Amino acid sequence: MAKLIRTRKAEPFEEKNGDDMIICRCEEITRGEIRRAVHDGMSTMNEVKRYLRSGMGLCQGQTCQRLVQGIIAAELGAKPGDVGMIQGRSPVRPVEIQTFGKNILDVQEV
Repeated sequence: MAKLIRTRKAEPFEEKNGDDMIICRCEEITRGEIRRAVHDGMSTMNEVKRYLRSGMGLCQGQTCQRLVQGIIAAELGAKPGDVGMIQGRSPVRPVEIQTFGKNILDVQEV
């Protein structure tokens, strides 16, 4: 069996996944959308993130970051490290405006 494995030639790689393949499952972003973003002028991970919302879903890029990075690099003819990584941000939640204005109103009443 080992001899059979060693003598069998590897088949050439054929890319079977086209532009309709979903790369970012959280935001349902396809490979084609990422490629178009690069051709529209986006050249870094953060630019593509802001443009398409890739890496902004529930997983925060844990699933798709390397895939998106590879697609951007391939389209630019660059190394994956040259297009950077997604910058993380702290979670933000809505705050009522009165929270900020409460102290101002208290001072004006005096």
